[in-house]
Amino acid sequence: MELRRWQSECVDQACEHYHQHRHFFCQATPAAGKTRMAAELGKRLLGEGRIDAVVCFAPSCQVVDGFQRTFVEVVGKPFDGQMNAVGVAVTYQSLEYRDESFWRLFDDLRVLAVFDEIHHCSGGSNVQGPNIWGQKIVQRIQDAATFTLAMSGTPWRSDAGSIALARYSTPEGNLIVDYCYSLTDAVNEKVCRVPNITLLDHPKVGLKGSAGVLKTYQDFATLLKKSDATFETLVTNPDINHKLLKLAQTKLNSVRESTPDAAGLVVATNISHAHKIAEYLREMGEEAKVVTTHRPDASPLIDEFRTSSERWIIAVGMISEGTDIPRLSVCCYLSRVRTEMYFRQVLGRVLRHRNVGDDQAWMFMLAEPDLKKFSERLLEDLPEHLSGCEHLKFVPFSENSGDFQLDDFWGKSSESSELCELNDTSDQSSGRTASNSRAGFAGRLILEGGFRERLLIFF
Repeated sequence: MELRRWQSECVDQACEHYHQHRHFFCQATPAAGKTRMAAELGKRLLGEGRIDAVVCFAPSCQVVDGFQRTFVEVVGKPFDGQMNAVGVAVTYQSLEYRDESFWRLFDDLRVLAVFDEIHHCSGGSNVQGPNIWGQKIVQRIQDAATFTLAMSGTPWRSDAGSIALARYSTPEGNLIVDYCYSLTDAVNEKVCRVPNITLLDHPKVGLKGSAGVLKTYQDFATLLKKSDATFETLVTNPDINHKLLKLAQTKLNSVRESTPDAAGLVVATNISHAHKIAEYLREMGEEAKVVTTHRPDASPLIDEFRTSSERWIIAVGMISEGTDIPRLSVCCYLSRVRTEMYFRQVLGRVLRHRNVGDDQAWMFMLAEPDLKKFSERLLEDLPEHLSGCEHLKFVPFSENSGDFQLDDFWGKSSESSELCELNDTSDQSSGRTASNSRAGFAGRLILEGGFRERLLIFF
């Protein structure tokens, strides 16, 4: 497969950069093909005799599997950490369970360390130290790896902390990247699809409280601001779910007329909500796979869906970052999470461009103020208010590296299903969710009349 322009250019710049510097930071829009670029860079450095091995770190088991497949395809050698392998891919979660034999790898060999979605690894701030993943990178890899490649499509943290291995300007504290590939460039070069976002609202939202008093609000934003209703109340409301799913279904039917294997993704709030959505879809004549972090067979189900012609997959805590299912082209966003990072990563799942005529992506979600704001500044690759961090004064962290489980030299045995979940709570916990403020809401929503839709078209 021929490299995309940006991938070739980034590999060339990184190779040149490594003559003078050890660390390289690549910001490329979600769905641009960062994994393939990393594999090509590893192949180039191995071929030039500048490294002996590659170790990749990723936020989930699904992304780890994607790295393994891509490196085998590109390098042509095993990438499973066994004899004759040129490297291995592991999750960030497993970092805290690695024994000394794993860390000696960085002393005994010349290693390229690749970090996918590095924003999950905190370098600390002026109020708290690094999280456990960032701490391990700073302590055990930063000065030991021959080269590092840090990659992110959303290079910021919701807690305003720094990112491990990232460099920031002084005194402004703005992120410095070595290579940037924007969504605008990706769409213009047909690397990514054109995003189309539909925001659903309602002009007459009634709320009847426990006392039986009915109050009416002019839209969802006013309801959330002036009542005890939570965002979770909205995203789990059956009428709202049916409306958004119907819009997504209609669009998927249209897309499949020209792309028969196109599929839809629904991001749910929790496991019970996911199964409710599956019921709603069945009522609409559809069938859907449900994958959650609690299902031990989630990865095989995702792999099966990737190559099938099934229409719908419903996810909770899965398929948000790095998971490659190129036939996804329609997304229904019913998660209670309202952080800009999560929004962009989910949107990235439907942006992967495949062939001629497959150039549009569709997302359907509520016109909640934060989500609306995130949508309107989608073309800002690094939103100004997120481009810096208060990192210039670090809180020291413990030098104690903790207890380690025994592992084999490359170490894969510690990656149980419990470690495959994305648990960077230091970042996600500061993002807004439906239940972060007014608990115990017991009112009933009454939606009178029709919904209101607003379509955002960016190109």
